[in-house]
Amino acid sequence: MNRIRSIDIVRGIVMIIMALDHTRDLIHVDSISQQPTNLLTTTPLLFFTRWITHLCAPTFVFLAGTSAYLSFKGQVDVAASRRFLLTRGIWLVILEFTLVNFGVWFDIHFNVLLFDVIAAIGVGFIVLSLLIKASVKTIAIIGFTIIFLHDLAPLVPLPESSFFKQVLMPLFGPAAFPFDEGRLFIMGYPPIPWLGILLTGFAAGRLFENTEKKRRAIFLKSGAISLAFFLVVRGFNIYGDPVPWSSQKNGVFTFLSFMNVTKYPPSLEFTLVTLGCMFLLLALAEGLTNAFARITTVYGKVPLFYFLVHWYIIHPIMFLIVFLQGYHSSDLVFGTNFGRPKGTSGVELGWVYLIWLVVVAALYPLCKWYGQYKEQHREKRWLRYL
Repeated sequence: MNRIRSIDIVRGIVMIIMALDHTRDLIHVDSISQQPTNLLTTTPLLFFTRWITHLCAPTFVFLAGTSAYLSFKGQVDVAASRRFLLTRGIWLVILEFTLVNFGVWFDIHFNVLLFDVIAAIGVGFIVLSLLIKASVKTIAIIGFTIIFLHDLAPLVPLPESSFFKQVLMPLFGPAAFPFDEGRLFIMGYPPIPWLGILLTGFAAGRLFENTEKKRRAIFLKSGAISLAFFLVVRGFNIYGDPVPWSSQKNGVFTFLSFMNVTKYPPSLEFTLVTLGCMFLLLALAEGLTNAFARITTVYGKVPLFYFLVHWYIIHPIMFLIVFLQGYHSSDLVFGTNFGRPKGTSGVELGWVYLIWLVVVAALYPLCKWYGQYKEQHREKRWLRYL
């Protein structure tokens, strides 16, 4: 498959932004006690710091589907394509509960198992492997149906003890399940809503068969339609997000309330606004060849490698800060606390931004090396899995 530069650029942009969110999660002084989208306690800068990173997961998932389409375009061996999707999907789920989970929590006991974005993509690939013989139109219909209708799942009028609520609902919405004397399984990224985004991304792969000029026009139109539809649906304030917006203490916070869409699970309004922004970024990235494009492409070519490694850079920095602030290893609290001690630890938001830039800069030579290694060793099939 010939790489499409705009995909790598946009994926690189969101990977860079993603590191900001995880740096804030692990290092910001108030990240444990304060939700940045809680309008009662947040500030506009903190809200924006969190909101801009909303672009990352849906773009990452959508383009994972697109890349799958482009990888298999023109292939006649359907069985091989299905086998690769299935094995890659299983591999991503395994990776989630091993290297990724350890990178997130740094807990050798794995007291918390988090089903997050990598596992969601893995499940999406597994389902896609079963649909590989279906037409692109059929896959698009399934994807759009999930995106537009999954918000109805919590409204199903069944008792909490029903099979749907207990067994199927965690596939639609976040949930937590204690097990094995103190351990916890968290369904952070319920697979069905994210499956809708991945399948839609797969179907959108056909758009990349057009010329750059035509793609730019299509992406501009798609972005404008998505954002306009978001404004209409959000404005009516009836359906599309479980948290309606409301008037706040001033115009700025009313705007924040309007933009405060739900990521867990990704609501219709969340999906419309984030994918709308993604389409506009794709349009801007078409034909881009400047230094910014060259830098972001380095990250965008190796997204999974970047995702894995960045945890193992940010987390040691967090421990260094904690120890410099006078805490000891005996003070560390693992599990959902990331290993941070009880009490006040971490740094203010300005330092978070500075550390984020350091992390991104440190990742650049690593990603460049790995990207070149993959390019030079295409005969090594295992490299397709990382």
